Amino acid sequence: MRKPLLRIPYTDILPSPTTIPSSATTLPGALAALHNFFRSPAPKGLPPSTVVLSGAGLSVASGLADYRGDKGTYRVNKTYRPIYYHEFLSSHEARKRYWARSFLGWSSLHNAKPNSGHHAVRDLGELGLVSSVVTQNVDSFHPRAHPDLPTLELHGYLRATVCTSCWNEYPRDTFQDELARLNPVWAAFLKEVVASGALATEDPDEKRAKGIRMNPDGDVELPEAPYTTFRYPACPHCLAHPPTLADGSRGLVEVDHEGAWSHSNTAGILKPAVVMFGESISHKVKQSAEGAVDNAGRMLVLATSLATYSAWRLAKRAKDRGMPIAIVNLGGVRGEDTFFAHMDPQQTGAEGVRVEMSTENLLPTLVDELRRTQTPGTNALPGPAVSLKQSNGVVFKDMLS
Repeated sequence: MRKPLLRIPYTDILPSPTTIPSSATTLPGALAALHNFFRSPAPKGLPPSTVVLSGAGLSVASGLADYRGDKGTYRVNKTYRPIYYHEFLSSHEARKRYWARSFLGWSSLHNAKPNSGHHAVRDLGELGLVSSVVTQNVDSFHPRAHPDLPTLELHGYLRATVCTSCWNEYPRDTFQDELARLNPVWAAFLKEVVASGALATEDPDEKRAKGIRMNPDGDVELPEAPYTTFRYPACPHCLAHPPTLADGSRGLVEVDHEGAWSHSNTAGILKPAVVMFGESISHKVKQSAEGAVDNAGRMLVLATSLATYSAWRLAKRAKDRGMPIAIVNLGGVRGEDTFFAHMDPQQTGAEGVRVEMSTENLLPTLVDELRRTQTPGTNALPGPAVSLKQSNGVVFKDMLS
């Protein structure tokens, strides 16, 4: 395979962070800093609400791997690299490999549930403190945990597949059933793996001991697996109505007698409804993400190193607008000094917070503290009340319809 032209960013360990304020190294100190972050009025001219920007570390407590944590994919599997978008589109063999691994990993992702961190974000919304969420995660935990709090899935979602020709979407569950029908030997193997408990454990070391590597995007790697035998279907709409290609010709979409993809096809490729590595985020999603930042007065960054530029630029946009930023993440964050430059060294959280703690433990405790200290008879802390109805959730209406 030709060496990829795209480089995976920041796979090495990032520099350790500086805790801000310095008292936030303990749980009480971190709670006090974040309490001040939420309680203090937003800078003049900015809305009083907070936008959350989250990453893969938030889902670790749900049993999923992250990318750059201590036991993240880039740490424990030095040979791992995601499939590139151009590879997926151009190579039948690459798609076989991708869908075989996804087939094995789907049951674990499908059965996983939002954890206390996701539910704490829901509670912050119900307290009137968070108006919207922008997540890099593709596991759908945010919309499941807080369906009434607007969520923009910056990098898409694994709960569906999408055709690269007609752009129709199909439920991933239905697609999984088709993959099982077309690959009975693989389906039988998956049942054996599930029965062994290898997919049920949340310990990545135990999974590796059983010959399995689970990645954050929901796929399972099996060394020496015969991926070339795997079969997958074509887009049913394009199969019935072959599309017109860019050159004006009619696309070829055919399947064998059992419904498996024909290698001669020129259209009807189904892909996961995520932004694959090397694929661009749509202009519509970019605009919605920027709108979420622009309609808030603070940003809370949760469980992400901001290694991908699509996320980092949103934090930088918040900084450029004068928004206080709080970061809760285990390990370093890309260019984080930028977000805390020119800050009063004596400030206690109102201007910014940097905490190196687990969201699983910190966020629920923070919610309890905020509830305890909120003004009786109100839906928010002392200061300007934040109404979800006034949070300009309209930015998301097209994304959620």
